[in-house]
Amino acid sequence: MRILYGVVGEGMGHATRSSVILRHLLASGQHQLEVVVSGRAHGFLQRAFPSLAIHEIAGLNMIYRDNVVKKKRTFWDFVKKLPAFADNFETFVRIGEAFRPELVVSDFESFAFYYAKQHELPVISIDNMQIINRCEHDELAIPEEERGAFKMSKTIVKAKLPHCDWYLITTFFFPEVRKKRTSLHPPILRDAVLDARPSAGEHVLVYQTSDTFTELVPTLQRLPGTFFVYGLKRDEKLGNVTLKGFSEDGFVRDLASSRAVLAGGGFSLMGEAVHLGKPLLAVPLQGQFEQTLNALYLQQLGYGEYHRELSETAIASFLYKTPTYAANLAAYPHRADRNRSILAQLDALIAQIAQKGRLVSRGAE
Repeated sequence: MRILYGVVGEGMGHATRSSVILRHLLASGQHQLEVVVSGRAHGFLQRAFPSLAIHEIAGLNMIYRDNVVKKKRTFWDFVKKLPAFADNFETFVRIGEAFRPELVVSDFESFAFYYAKQHELPVISIDNMQIINRCEHDELAIPEEERGAFKMSKTIVKAKLPHCDWYLITTFFFPEVRKKRTSLHPPILRDAVLDARPSAGEHVLVYQTSDTFTELVPTLQRLPGTFFVYGLKRDEKLGNVTLKGFSEDGFVRDLASSRAVLAGGGFSLMGEAVHLGKPLLAVPLQGQFEQTLNALYLQQLGYGEYHRELSETAIASFLYKTPTYAANLAAYPHRADRNRSILAQLDALIAQIAQKGRLVSRGAE
């Protein structure tokens, strides 16, 4: 089957997740694939699949400072990219004429989704975001100050990829599904994480992608212990804090041997930490409710803590309680899945589409 795969470029989690799915589809020998992707994810996938047609398109990026999404700057970034968004349509015209897709798979990527709808093609959604809209969260203690963001996020996610033939949702928490054509699966993990052997080291791994978060290093320097900090794009030793540049192998090695993790609320790292049994203190980006949802469930399950701000007191208290969180993580029930659930479900859906043409009538919910 000829499959067009769309990958949103905001953050690298979508790209690493999609690379696992792409390798699986290619390994079957039954499919032809082309990919549309924006942002840094384009370069990553191009390097990972040099023989595959990887088309770069424009995408929306979130602008943030001091761990807060800057809505006005994000809006103006969108306005600046409007001409490039127009170019996206020309890219899809060329793909349609030369490749003639039969199925679209979208990892929260809108342009491939709308191409599928325009040409009445079946479309499968694979991401973690749809859990906001397609599952019940009544039993989750969402703080009052986050309830408005929850409602807004639910509306946005619902509008992003409506009426797909199926929604494959990756998650480490499993609330009740409230929508049809929806299935929940453990996080999609890259081979490096699946093959890692966890050990109990002394260091704490810290992941921070915003180099404007200026209080991070001074805060860590005031605490006892050793901290390895990734995401600040440089190598430097600052007392008990070691800054490390990008290295996939090094990051996974330090994650697997860490005592605990300090990070935002991004789903990919959280899923990897849960799989490897590492307690995590999550400080979601303010303005991104999806990250808050991840952190709230992490805390509810007893795998770590959710905090709105990263403080010396919060870190010290969290590290004191990591043995309890590690014990809870030892009972995580989906560690043996190793991507089997979602890959089997995807294969079954594609087989049904190949036989019947699509899974649902157009526009059905």
